[in-house]
Amino acid sequence: MSKQYSYSDNDTETLTIDEEVIQIFAASLRGELINPDSPEYEEARTIYNAMIDKRPVLVAKCANVADVIASVNFAREQKMEVSIRSGGHNGPGLALVDEGLVIDLSSMNGVRVDPFSKTARVEGGCTWGDVDHAAHAFGLATVSGVISTTGVGGLTLGGGHGYLTRKFGLTIDNLLSADVVLADGSFVHTNKDKNPDLFWALRGGGGNFGVVTSFEYKLHPIKNVIAGPLFWPIDQVETTMKWYRDWITGKLFTPILLVEHISIL
Repeated sequence: MSKQYSYSDNDTETLTIDEEVIQIFAASLRGELINPDSPEYEEARTIYNAMIDKRPVLVAKCANVADVIASVNFAREQKMEVSIRSGGHNGPGLALVDEGLVIDLSSMNGVRVDPFSKTARVEGGCTWGDVDHAAHAFGLATVSGVISTTGVGGLTLGGGHGYLTRKFGLTIDNLLSADVVLADGSFVHTNKDKNPDLFWALRGGGGNFGVVTSFEYKLHPIKNVIAGPLFWPIDQVETTMKWYRDWITGKLFTPILLVEHISIL
């Protein structure tokens, strides 16, 4: 008798899935399918916020878009709840789901930089460290948060604020197009001219529109960025704050200097 795994659907009805069905799903993937009996399970359900303790039924480590399509179709057919993991940095732990399927994009981490058009095509499992490493060779960058291990998916779809925001806007302001697998398993490309409603939605309209498998970003010429806290003694508070007021409003010209915070000691 084959083993069965239990889980709840969106209506909290308890469902079961046979191991044979899982094996058929696993055979359709190029990537790895992890279940609670797999030795990799604990690592697969660990994310940046160690306080999150969710236990998915399955984790599909997708190798390509075909794996994502297969995973979406499987979850829909089995009435399983789904979460999408990019970098896993989301504080509330939205990269994981209890009793559902995690579509893990972390193995899809390719970056293609076009230095002539100053754009980058970035797979959905990339971190910003992956993007910065690839773009820096050409003296280019986009708005990419403040932590290199943050996933591109979560930051972009959440708006995206980083060290370059004052000069180049939010991450979504630099998003040119995206490839998306929708809930019905179909694959679409979206930009300001093609599927514009979806493009609008991805740039701040909320979540759950599909699985973004790649993003296209506008890149900007960037040389050196200096960032970090600056400290002054308490007796210089008046001079310091007047200087900061003039600098932050653009009255003073300085090289690109990004101040995380000012402290008066």
